[in-house]
Amino acid sequence: MNESSFSGAGGAGTRFRRGRPPVVPVTTDQQRVEKRSRIVEAAVQIFAEKGFRQARVSDIARRAGVADGTIYLYFKNKEDLLLVIFEEKMEVLVDELRQALQGISDPLQRLRVYAENHFHAVQEHPALAQVLQVELRQSHRFIREYRPEKLWDYLGVFAELVREGQAAGAIRDDVDPFLAQWAFFGALDEISIQWVLARKRGRFNLDQAAAQVVDMFLHGMATPGSLHPAGGDPAGHPDTQDHPSPSDPSEARRHQ
Repeated sequence: MNESSFSGAGGAGTRFRRGRPPVVPVTTDQQRVEKRSRIVEAAVQIFAEKGFRQARVSDIARRAGVADGTIYLYFKNKEDLLLVIFEEKMEVLVDELRQALQGISDPLQRLRVYAENHFHAVQEHPALAQVLQVELRQSHRFIREYRPEKLWDYLGVFAELVREGQAAGAIRDDVDPFLAQWAFFGALDEISIQWVLARKRGRFNLDQAAAQVVDMFLHGMATPGSLHPAGGDPAGHPDTQDHPSPSDPSEARRHQ
């Protein structure tokens, strides 16, 4: 299509019949969804590689295979894009967590699954973990103004598990589910950050970390006898005396 294609009606160069509008490429809803998804995934990679502050919109557009201006058709700015990543990925994490909990009835084992699922997500998606654990904290809007409701949903699942355990008599009644959810998440969050920042992640066993974090919390929250009824752990873990003693601090420092 050239300039003569748009000459006045009846002009020698007109291709379109009178009364018939020109054919304009149509972007379907599916195409828009796919393009937006490409932008989000490209942003995750760029933020992880360059850091939120150093990343440019042009870098994200190039990685997504779109024009720079296209980014602004979907997102207000770079910070808006970062917050969208947080909201959408946290929603996925909550959905995956609830699926992982299905079919598990033991209240203490459900707490273990929560921790295991958290660290599994970190290991399976290291770039996203970098963005959520480190780069998100570079956003002044997130720290000062934003209401992280998706995070609260995620924490709320843990509070639900605590209340379920209390109803089943497996967790002490005096444990505050609200405080427990933040304390437990704080432990998971800090360990996740250490894994993301570690130079040699292969030496950082998140499976063992999940088991130890849960054991520490359960021994603080569980009612007497609920952890080892009839001489065994209902979650299938060996008795405490069979657990290997944790490495001393000097050993842990050598692995960092």
